[in-house]
Amino acid sequence: MSRHIERGALPGAITLVSRHGEVHVDVLGTMDLGGDRPMRRDAIFRIASMTKPVVAVAALILVEECRLRLDDPVDPLLPELANRRVLTALDAQLTDTVPARRPITLRDLLTFRNGFGTANGASEEYPIAAAAAESGLAGGPPGPAKRPAPDEWLRRLGDLPLMAQPGEKWLYNTGSDILGILIARATGQPLEEFLRERIFEPLGMRGTGFSVPDADIGRLPTGYLADPGASDISPFDPALGGQWSRRPAFQSGSAGLLSTVDDYFAFATMLLSLGRHGQERILSRPTVLTMITDQLTPAQKAASGFFPGYFDNRGWGFGVSVITGRDELSGSPGRFGWDGGFGTSWWSDPAENLTGILLTQRGEFPAVSGLHRDFWTSVYQALDD
Repeated sequence: MSRHIERGALPGAITLVSRHGEVHVDVLGTMDLGGDRPMRRDAIFRIASMTKPVVAVAALILVEECRLRLDDPVDPLLPELANRRVLTALDAQLTDTVPARRPITLRDLLTFRNGFGTANGASEEYPIAAAAAESGLAGGPPGPAKRPAPDEWLRRLGDLPLMAQPGEKWLYNTGSDILGILIARATGQPLEEFLRERIFEPLGMRGTGFSVPDADIGRLPTGYLADPGASDISPFDPALGGQWSRRPAFQSGSAGLLSTVDDYFAFATMLLSLGRHGQERILSRPTVLTMITDQLTPAQKAASGFFPGYFDNRGWGFGVSVITGRDELSGSPGRFGWDGGFGTSWWSDPAENLTGILLTQRGEFPAVSGLHRDFWTSVYQALDD
């Protein structure tokens, strides 16, 4: 990893590899490109889509308490999503719709089969893509300052037709944002408050939240973005006065959290230990096993259009990706986790009793990131038994 820092691809990084109880952490580089703030182990990173597994666990806590059910419609708590209309084709006019064959369920949200999300391959000129962009519902880099409050966000979503029938295909991202609103309404608490009470505090995740307090702003690295395949990076979010330095109106369940390497390791350890971390039990063993099992059918994968070949040896559980076949040096079947588009990555491998975490401030699409590939290749080549 030092090689990437030395050539200027990113200012700094924190890596963690854990196996059989042995934990190795490296803290590399600086908090800013060309800066004099050394990277620190307690640095707080924008973890983007690594938020999704955390919110999935919160929903499953409510399922275990019988406050939500996997296959119940979400309409009673999210009436904005009742009586959905569905586009006849992805490129159809917004009025060219048919009724949804069934309501959206919690299971749909957890598995991204709720009928609305990032449709890879869809032209920006398609009416639904243009309408989503105009309403602030399109994909792209997370931006807390750009989101309206949850009720307004959900109202805008309810004004648009679905892209697919509920349960038909996997469509990325939006399900986790809906899930965060569902959790807040089911509990009568802001999403962050419930996460803090039921996950963060029991696991000792004191540096995790949807914003950075003033007292801790010095622990937040500058955020950078890189174009695909580019070596240069450009700043997009400063620490002081940046988007994550103040509480957002919308606590995004898809990509809003910040965390530290030790905080997220506690969360990852809990899942690899099938729901337990020390004396704390967050979920039951059967629930975690269901969460980390591929829930998609071959037809749903084929229809997803995420990008070519992605689901050949991968699936999706509840809020996490699951490796289903060995096609890389760094992928045992059963390995689960997810990445963040701002330069973060986490996966746990039950077969190897292994967890790896990479935290950087170089934002780029993980699937095409040489940095990410080099990290995971290095993790697995280090196994010697």
